[in-house]
Amino acid sequence: MSLKVLEPLFWLIGLLETYAVVGVGIVLALLALRLRKMPALLVSVLLLTFYLAFLFKGGVANAFGLLGLSSLFIVVEYLLYRTALAPHLDWRAHKYRREMTRQTSLHLTLLSGSVLFIIPFIWLVVTSLKEEKEMSAFPPVWIPTQQVKIDIEGQPRGLGNITYEGQTVKIAVMQEFDTGDRLVRVLEPANLSGKEVKIKKDSIKEIRQFAPVWKNYPNALKFLPPETKFGLVYLWNTLQVTALSILGSLLSASMVAYAFSRLRWPGRDALFLVLLSTMMLPAAVTMMPVFLIFRSIGWIDTLYPLWVPSFLGSAFNIFLLRQFFMGIPTELEEAARIDGCSFYGIFWRIVLPQVKPALAALTIMSFMGSWNDFRGPLIYISSPENQTLAYALQLFQTARGGEPGLLMAASTMVMLPVLLLFFFTQRYFIQGITLTGIKG
Repeated sequence: MSLKVLEPLFWLIGLLETYAVVGVGIVLALLALRLRKMPALLVSVLLLTFYLAFLFKGGVANAFGLLGLSSLFIVVEYLLYRTALAPHLDWRAHKYRREMTRQTSLHLTLLSGSVLFIIPFIWLVVTSLKEEKEMSAFPPVWIPTQQVKIDIEGQPRGLGNITYEGQTVKIAVMQEFDTGDRLVRVLEPANLSGKEVKIKKDSIKEIRQFAPVWKNYPNALKFLPPETKFGLVYLWNTLQVTALSILGSLLSASMVAYAFSRLRWPGRDALFLVLLSTMMLPAAVTMMPVFLIFRSIGWIDTLYPLWVPSFLGSAFNIFLLRQFFMGIPTELEEAARIDGCSFYGIFWRIVLPQVKPALAALTIMSFMGSWNDFRGPLIYISSPENQTLAYALQLFQTARGGEPGLLMAASTMVMLPVLLLFFFTQRYFIQGITLTGIKG
């Protein structure tokens, strides 16, 4: 078996050793800082910095080079630990080292997962800011650039470098021919300045600089149908459906969950089991009956089928809030009843304020579900003036699928509100999910 066949395995081992080098370097630096061993701290930081700088500058050309380099640094870090830190460790320092090793491993794993999941979003944004020639380039371009241009004879001319008469000269493209040739004018050096020559396009190395193509965003809106008012009609429909869906989900789920968790009535537990059993029904089973119901009452091609069902409750939302309600001490309700508070008063004034994390989580999930809903508009909406953003984005993709910059710009604008909402409210979302079912 040749070494070429084993190269993927060596890449994997080298990647794992890279994680080991970074993790051990961080632990050594923290341990040296705790022991106040400044020389060991300085050496560990320098080792880690040199290793990362060597990798990012492309110092490793193949898997075997990465494997050898990482193995060498692991040995050096081990010798640093044995000679400079290990002789000074007591039981507290040993405990600290074990804890830092665990924390470092955990955070490196989470960081790697975060990078892996964020790469598609970064690619989406970067592609929306690139010009057309960079979208199909290989290897992929991660930093959007544009050719530097200067004004010559009242026209913007692209700059580049070519090899002419054995030297590198700076030129400006004056004219483009259908054959692919270019008429260029030499700008530097001074002894050739002003000379014009006809050369092949491939012989020009463009001078480029960081310059995002922001015009992709307004261009994406301009290509929408005029009756949509640059997409404002889609936005208004989506906001309307989303707001009403959130309101309906909160009202219906909270009231039904309160009845199932805090009130006593005949058949409560049996009916709750029936409610949970509806979660096992696939959406495809009820799709046709629901469509026939909405068609019989004349709601097809309206927004009503998109938000009215949220006022009828969802089994998952009811179950989520019921678990929270069951964790509220009964003493609060008993005290409210003694003071003469009704069931509705207890619900609004006592119970609901106690489950704010669950309500926040339910709001975020309802927002994301309504904002990104594509199946509902696809089934019930046919006229352009009633379309939502998710369905309009699919139509935009069909019409402009050959223009990745415009498509990515439109996708970014549709997805941005959801990302901003989750970014600023993720604490409430995670708290609402993790506290489900905890009683106290």
